[in-house]
Amino acid sequence: MSLAVVSSRALFGLEAVPVRVEVHVGPGLPAFNLVGLPGAGVRESRDRVRSAILSSGFEFPAGRVTVNLAPADLPKASGRFDLPIALGILLASGQIGHTLAAGAKKAGSAGLDCGGHVAANNPDHGLSGKVLPGRPVTPSAPDVSGLVFAGELSLTGAVVSIDAVLAIALAVARDAPGAVLVLPAQCADVAASVPGLTVLAANSLVDVVAHLSGALKLPLAQYRAPVAVPVPEYCLSEVRGQAVARRALEIAAAGGHSLLMSGSPGTGKSMLAHRLPSLLPPLSQAQALEAMALAGVAGRNLALDLTPPFRAPHHSCSAAALVGGGVIPRPGEISLAHRGVLFLDELPEFSRHALESLREPLETGVVSIARSARSVVYPARFQLVAAMNPCPCGWLGHGTRACRCTPDRVDLYRSRLSGPLLDRIDLQVALGAIGRGWSSLPLGESSAVVQKRVTRCRDLQMARQGCVNADLGAGSLEHLAALVPAARQALDDIAQQHSWSGRVIHRVLRVARTVADLAGQDHLARDHVLEAAQYRPTW
Repeated sequence: MSLAVVSSRALFGLEAVPVRVEVHVGPGLPAFNLVGLPGAGVRESRDRVRSAILSSGFEFPAGRVTVNLAPADLPKASGRFDLPIALGILLASGQIGHTLAAGAKKAGSAGLDCGGHVAANNPDHGLSGKVLPGRPVTPSAPDVSGLVFAGELSLTGAVVSIDAVLAIALAVARDAPGAVLVLPAQCADVAASVPGLTVLAANSLVDVVAHLSGALKLPLAQYRAPVAVPVPEYCLSEVRGQAVARRALEIAAAGGHSLLMSGSPGTGKSMLAHRLPSLLPPLSQAQALEAMALAGVAGRNLALDLTPPFRAPHHSCSAAALVGGGVIPRPGEISLAHRGVLFLDELPEFSRHALESLREPLETGVVSIARSARSVVYPARFQLVAAMNPCPCGWLGHGTRACRCTPDRVDLYRSRLSGPLLDRIDLQVALGAIGRGWSSLPLGESSAVVQKRVTRCRDLQMARQGCVNADLGAGSLEHLAALVPAARQALDDIAQQHSWSGRVIHRVLRVARTVADLAGQDHLARDHVLEAAQYRPTW
């Protein structure tokens, strides 16, 4: 009768919680019991682990095997527990250490020679690294207390890729300094992007056992340098005319502000939105790790990329797809756009429930998904860019096309966007129809030129307050958005004329602060306030 404990991680939201994989092998009728609130994917690991152990040349214990995933009140999902469960069984049954060298017949299929050494370059099991020549297997059970294992096993014993490796790696680096993380070789290089973390790459169960027994050294995962920001596919110079919209786009990029564009079909709304990422500065490594960790939780293990994310869901997506949800809550589009841009085209065509669910994330930068057992909090510090037509037919206010909509239909169409949601959008611009000769207009400034101004403006904000202007709190505006007397009088007059709420006034001040930063001014002048106010239309 023997007991082994192996460390792993369970994922709930973006949080990777420590899990003790406790394996007990005792006498009794053959049984394989898995307890500790396992999900369907974890329960199925019993068959995968049994086949992987046998295919790797080891024996599956004939007695009663009990695996406990502690803590027992935390739901466990996915196949990432296959590797720690298999290692726990081999440790508890005494097959790692002194038993590994016994029996050339059984060991031969696992890649061992008759002397108890691991045979190098075994193509059947994908052994990697150098074999330590003439070194016998350690006769005592290895110490695995400083190792954290996560990996799914195939029936052949190969360790295959898993999701959310960056979330696991960030949690291990934060909670267990000095711990070594053992991951599948296919995704270990992604986890190696986390500073200060040692990651070992495993190709098979045999590799891991040989490493623990001292006969083989698992290779260190190779760190990939962050991907350089590529030349943007879309350039702002391709947009001819629309000077007001171009200016609003630059202000939005410089201050991280949300933007709503309204205009008839073909006025350039989507064209401008797709060029916003080309104006944004590259992410820092910490921001990129956070964004890539969210993508990993959603099932995509991406290499570290400093390009801000850009998400553009279709207007038919549900509230759960936009915000996140599910039995085990997964991040939605607003979290996948964290540190980047969320583009919602045809904004009024989204369901009312989906649009209203954006109100809290726009204000707080996080989204909380509550379930009966516990709540999951995902970061959602995204930059919203939206586009809409002025009416259902799209031609209201057009110079040459007549609108076919009745006033009631126009009001119903616009009422799909509630006042509280519009209050939270900093910049709102109406794009005019393109006139004759627009194709002969000169090209505007390129994205590279505008990006330099945006980067300089953002660097100023980060040095002054540690965040972009769009994230300034109400208290910070008192001294960071100081108004000269003429600017204060102009703001009071406009706010009273349009019955602005306190939230709208604060957002106008944030935009005015960005306008002043682009102009290199410390105090907000009257012109800065007037320009910011023109982006709050009354329609």
